[in-house]
Amino acid sequence: MQYDYKNWDEIEKCVDLLVDKLFKYKGKFASISTVSRGGLVPARLVADRLDIRRIVVDPEAIQSDSLFVDDIYDTGETFRRMIDRADDPEHLVYATLYARTGKNHPKQLIYAKLTKGDEYLVYPWDRFEHGKIDGTASI
Repeated sequence: MQYDYKNWDEIEKCVDLLVDKLFKYKGKFASISTVSRGGLVPARLVADRLDIRRIVVDPEAIQSDSLFVDDIYDTGETFRRMIDRADDPEHLVYATLYARTGKNHPKQLIYAKLTKGDEYLVYPWDRFEHGKIDGTASI
């Protein structure tokens, strides 16, 4: 498997790109919804830039004025789970730092960048977890 290690500078640039696209798409959101683990850090970074104070983690329901933020659109599994929780699925805005190249992306998806291919993205906030998987983790 190929790995693409992302650094904080790359993440900050992605967040800036994503936020620029969100401003063009729709002006204001009342809150951000996300999933624990991968989505937490991107949600916080986007919230800071959009001046959104409320982040809902692992929501049971997603309000129509909430922006959903995740780290990557890959298999579409998270999107399918979240679209079912949206009170207005047609207008849910699903924002990610990266979208997997070669996948069919839903119309609700806004992303900063496409992946190069099938590489596994390793973000700065999950390097320890990745190290546990590949045996390079240290304490």
